[in-house]
Parts: sequence; structure tokens; C-alpha cells
Amino acid sequence: MIEQTKTGAKANMEKVVNSLMEDLKKVRTGKAQVSMLDSIKVNYYGQMSPLSQVASVSTPDAKTFMIAPWESSILKEIEMAIVKSDIGMAPINDGKVIRLKVPDLTEERRKDLAKQVKKITEDARVAVRLVRRDSNEEVKKAFKDKLISEDESKKGEADVQKITDDFIKKVDQIADEKEKSILTI
Repeated sequence: MIEQTKTGAKANMEKVVNSLMEDLKKVRTGKAQVSMLDSIKVNYYGQMSPLSQVASVSTPDAKTFMIAPWESSILKEIEMAIVKSDIGMAPINDGKVIRLKVPDLTEERRKDLAKQVKKITEDARVAVRLVRRDSNEEVKKAFKDKLISEDESKKGEADVQKITDDFIKKVDQIADEKEKSILTI
């Protein structure tokens, strides 16, 4: 019973960490990363499709994206989708490919992004604590229903707390790395 609870807690906390990493990928640093364009949807024959499914996206250097559509007829659609998105980059269309220059981050913008990272991180910490709460409730219910002894209940809660502490450390470590990459010029 306790092992199932601990395994479930670990799995759910792992999902929180993976979600955190996905959310932090969307926070822009000074370098071009293909994941920054994941949120862009292009009107492809009446269907909203992710940019990566209608074009090849590459980063020829650290400050530039190159978007080569599979069909040249949707070049204008891609350009419009980029303009409508909130990525803060102006597309340069040469008739064959679209180039995007990643603007340099100002000190103020870096601090705003660092605050955004802190908020995303705090949301992840709260999610981890919610998993801990749910796991502890499972343990308490098992004790109340006399499925486990009081000692097993206390040990189960202590084990869940240790797992929680480990995952909170992992969340903080991921956030610190992202913050460093944002604040580094």
C-alpha cells in the first residue's frame, strides 16, 4: 500500500518536473532555440497546424531562425502567423525562406524574464506539494481504514516528505540554470 502511494507520488512529481521544463523552454533567452516557435500555429488549407509540421525550422547561428516551408505557397501564411504571435520578432521574407532575428535582451527585459521564471517555478513547487498532500491523505486513509499500522503511516508520510524534498530541489536546480542563462549576457 505505502509503496504504491510512493510510486504514484514519484510519477506525478516527475510529470510536474517535465511540465516545468516544457514551460521554461518557452521563456526566451538571448539564443535562438527552435522550441521558442512551438506555440506558432499556421493556417494550412483551413487547418491550424504547428509551424514545425508545415516548414523546416533551423537555427543557422545563435541569433537567427530560418524557416523553409514545405510548400512555397504558404510562405505568406507563415509570415502572418509569426506577426500575429507574441514572440516579438519581425519576419524577413525573401520569397523562399523566412528569417527571424532574435533581438538582444535589455537588462530590464532579462529581469522581467527572471521574474517569469520564478513564477513558473513557484507554480511547479505548489504542484509538487499538492501531490504530497494527496499522497499523505492516501496514507492517512489507509491508517484510518486499518489497512496499515500507525508506525507504517508515520514512515509512509516521512518517505513521501523525502520524495517531495528531492523533487523541490530538482525544481529549484532547473530554475536556477534557466535564470542563469537568462541573466548571462
